[in-house]
Amino acid sequence: MYLITVLGNLLIILAVSSDSHLHTPMYFFLSNLSFTDICFISTTVPKMIMDIQTQSTVISYVGCLTQMSLFAMLVCMDDMLLTVMAYDRFVAICHPLLYPVIMNPRLCGFLVLMSLLFSLFNSLLHNLIILQFTYFKDVEIANFFCDPSQLLNLACSDTFTNNIVIYVIGGIFGFLPISGILFSYYKIVSSILRIPSSKGKYKAFSTCGSHLSVVCLFYGTGIVEYLGTAVSHAPRKGALASVMYTVVSPMLNPFIYSLRNRDIKSSLWRLYSKTV
Repeated sequence: MYLITVLGNLLIILAVSSDSHLHTPMYFFLSNLSFTDICFISTTVPKMIMDIQTQSTVISYVGCLTQMSLFAMLVCMDDMLLTVMAYDRFVAICHPLLYPVIMNPRLCGFLVLMSLLFSLFNSLLHNLIILQFTYFKDVEIANFFCDPSQLLNLACSDTFTNNIVIYVIGGIFGFLPISGILFSYYKIVSSILRIPSSKGKYKAFSTCGSHLSVVCLFYGTGIVEYLGTAVSHAPRKGALASVMYTVVSPMLNPFIYSLRNRDIKSSLWRLYSKTV
């Protein structure tokens, strides 16, 4: 599954970079999302594979904090890129004539840079909270990676305070992006409903189908894994949700975007033909 994820996302990056027809804002954001997914799954899965091979599930204190920091940053980066892609679809459908002017290369680069800075701030905030509330040594985490919500539960203070902290962080860094996505799709649906022909409605909505599927998969598994762990008295029950969130979701993204996207399939076929 790890190799499929890396290969699938690399193929999307290669297809976008090698085909001049795909040098558009939508595919620019998609290639950044694919790169983020490669880094995201590489934060947790290689260590898990090594643990399976060595039959040792030990991780150092510094290694755990490093893994948690990268995990928090890349999850937030995924979240921000999905929000930016929703805004891109909003401009393309609601303001098609102004799309080349609004979504210019400078704005696209700025949006990706702001997403990265926002993600770094999220990671730094997680680090500050974990270092302030917890110091863990020779403890067992009921997961295959250093989950921030489970690390907070190792604190010496009361569990209620830890849960409040988790909900506040999740609210700040989860509510704002999802609000942007919901607002964008509210405007998109309103514009699509005003299209007179059913064929035009289908064509307009089909451009959002892949993105909407990825958003549902990302948030569906994320809510179960991140917020469910905070209130669960049996954290091992969240292991399956963790696998879905950190392994299955990044693996399915390339399939969702390539199988439902004619441009990506055409570019991959041309790339394959040249290689052969």
